[in-house]
Amino acid sequence: MQNTKPHAALLASPGMGHLIPVLELGKRLVTYHGFHVTLFVVATDASTTQSLLKEPYPDINIITLPLVDISGLIDPAATVVTKLAVMMRETLPSLRSAILALKSPPTALIVDLFGTEAFAVAEEFNMLKYVFDTSNAWFFAITIYFPTIDRNLEDKHVIQKQPLRIPGCKSVRFEDTLGAYLDRNDQMYIEYKRIGIEMPMADGILMNTWEDLEPTTLGALRDFQMLGRVAKAPVYPIGPLARPVGPSVPRNQVLNWLDNQPNESVIYVSFGSGGTLSTEQMAELAWGLELSKQRFVWVVRPPIDNDAAGAFFNLDDGSEGIPSFLPEGFLARTREVGLVVPLWAPQVEILAHPSVGGFLSHCGWNSTLESITNGVPMIAWPLYAEQKMNATILTEELGVAVQPKTLASERVVVRAEIEMMVRKIMEDEEGFGIRKRVNELKHSGEKALSSKGGSSYNSLSQIAKQCELSLHFQKAKAQGA
Repeated sequence: MQNTKPHAALLASPGMGHLIPVLELGKRLVTYHGFHVTLFVVATDASTTQSLLKEPYPDINIITLPLVDISGLIDPAATVVTKLAVMMRETLPSLRSAILALKSPPTALIVDLFGTEAFAVAEEFNMLKYVFDTSNAWFFAITIYFPTIDRNLEDKHVIQKQPLRIPGCKSVRFEDTLGAYLDRNDQMYIEYKRIGIEMPMADGILMNTWEDLEPTTLGALRDFQMLGRVAKAPVYPIGPLARPVGPSVPRNQVLNWLDNQPNESVIYVSFGSGGTLSTEQMAELAWGLELSKQRFVWVVRPPIDNDAAGAFFNLDDGSEGIPSFLPEGFLARTREVGLVVPLWAPQVEILAHPSVGGFLSHCGWNSTLESITNGVPMIAWPLYAEQKMNATILTEELGVAVQPKTLASERVVVRAEIEMMVRKIMEDEEGFGIRKRVNELKHSGEKALSSKGGSSYNSLSQIAKQCELSLHFQKAKAQGA
């Protein structure tokens, strides 16, 4: 019997920031749109990735592609962006073989931004090809626009440090711009410009945002007089796709501790699955938390100097000896009000807990959406990738976060400023206004995902319809009609 359901193949590049939204997209395609889904994951040794993939996902066939050795292809000091780009390129033969081995051929291939070279595989097998921007529309806008500007404009932005004007969108300040654009001689620059050129070659562009969150940028991407001429493909905001609270999460030390704290009294501190702080910054953060006299849960990794993304490929290192890099006596002095957790904590469950009233975050888009969808205000502390742009959206556009006067990536944020930001979010009048706005966004996101006419639900329905039409066309062709 011939298959009547569309079959989507999803390709996720390494890193929780890519895997989580791609997995959530797969779950929505299965649950709400009747798809078969095969999820191809590029293997990493990270324990958090492996534990996520061990969970049962009904009707999603998860295939782990073998780990590729790229050590001979890149400089030892290569950036995370370069490593990911090269890794995904070297994985293409395995992906092609794995697609050939599937019992039913996929109707569509959906890749994240590091998977655009797989479009060639989709074309070979007559599949629709989509790119899923797992971040926001403004990030997508600079990614596709930058490769179109001339060298003179590029120099004005990168060398003269002038804002980059993007048609129909908020300009990007030099301080917020993507690190990939700063050095023309770095392989990262070449790879990232290539990605920006390839993304518009898709049949459609999915984004982990929603109409009411970024109406101006989405409008510009659809307007041929503005960015539509660069985007070319139709744009489908399908977010907020964030991890839900898991029914199977065992009660652990953190959640038990939170059960005994007052409502909205705890600030949660975490820098994502790849972020790290310097030794000096970690000490100042500890002092700032202590001086604020607020309750806190802090997920701590050993400090790494001069590399804000130091844990991206090394999530399992250094779980021992936490007291050695915190100020002397810190754990003893804060025992009654704080909890220091090594390496990892169940973030979604923490943010959903009624005791949590703030989130000091690196502003990765996953963490940002997890905070918004749980109505938790933020202290924005961007470290790498597009996180500075995310922090600007949160503070200046949406008003759901505060941030240091100078970027944490530019200087050490001192304890007094940390204390002030924590108090502002947790107990000041300004914090109550921020809390109100983030709760409005929470409800806006829920409405967008609603199967009763939500904008993001309708967007994904359009993708589903295209896949169904393609499936019927392929069947008719096979039958000689």
